[in-house]
Amino acid sequence: MGEWRTDSTFAMCPALTDGAGLSSFVGGPFDVRALVAAMRPEVKDGFLLDEVPWENFPQGDHVREAIHLLHTGGSPARAGTGVVSGMCANDMRAAAVLAVPFLIRIAADTDHPYRADALAEVSSPARARYFGVTSRGELLLHRAAPQDDDLYDDYGVEVTGYPAGWSVAAARAAITADATLLRPLLHDPNAAIRIRASYVLATATDLDHAVRAAFRTRLDAEQDPIVRAALVFATAEVTRTHPHQPTTVWMRERWRDRTQASEVRLATAIGWLCLTDEPVSDDLRAAVDGLVTDEGAHAMDDLPWMVAAGGSSETGLQRCVREMLHPEQPDPAEHEDPWAPRS
Repeated sequence: MGEWRTDSTFAMCPALTDGAGLSSFVGGPFDVRALVAAMRPEVKDGFLLDEVPWENFPQGDHVREAIHLLHTGGSPARAGTGVVSGMCANDMRAAAVLAVPFLIRIAADTDHPYRADALAEVSSPARARYFGVTSRGELLLHRAAPQDDDLYDDYGVEVTGYPAGWSVAAARAAITADATLLRPLLHDPNAAIRIRASYVLATATDLDHAVRAAFRTRLDAEQDPIVRAALVFATAEVTRTHPHQPTTVWMRERWRDRTQASEVRLATAIGWLCLTDEPVSDDLRAAVDGLVTDEGAHAMDDLPWMVAAGGSSETGLQRCVREMLHPEQPDPAEHEDPWAPRS
């Protein structure tokens, strides 16, 4: 990661370290929000990668090559998978954001052999500070919009010193701009695609009514209980950002409905807890405790929300239930090896 420290094209972060004001970079060549907003449709649709200023951000050329490999779909394409999510895991999102429009187009191409891999990468730059989060106050939370005069906002800075909030905002704007390409994926024959599409669309901005309606429409037709749970989590995430009281009431009714699959009742219970400050009732606690099984908890690890919440000794569902409903129970993470595989 040493190259970005001496790369003269990436002058923003050293300047910030030396005391420059963040606002002086707004709209400039290092503002990834401005670059994404200015990306012309023909650049995105035609995969004109050479017209994108990848070099303005750390490891941008690495991301460009990954997108090229995925787009061409040849035998080396696998080398392009995991690059965007890997950079985000290393807290370097800025260059990864520029890949989002191209990843969406690969995912939308029903003939592309790596469309599922591409879709799995799309939402990584649109989320930050969410791994291991299982509390009612922070699960499904989109933090406050970044302030152009505050380098240390709710998202803080990436390892390079770049404002993480700018990267997250740009990624969500890119997803919002291409929501018309993503919504049909909610009806894809592949269940994994439907789950990932709901996860991505949950980060869209300023489209809460349309996206929530798309989730509900698919939910009415969906037969797979895990996908139904994904649609519930996505609906709750959108509603967390844009409060909608009828949806909160709908969530409460669903976890009480014994005709619903256990996965759906668990998702609506957790979603409802994140949308309200009401105390945990005895009947909710009893319902959730009665629904949680080891087999079901592992099955719900097909949901990216639960993968992000989990640890090496607990699934995401188990951690959410313990922290939200049984805070008196000890946290096994305090005694676990963070590098150990989940048992």
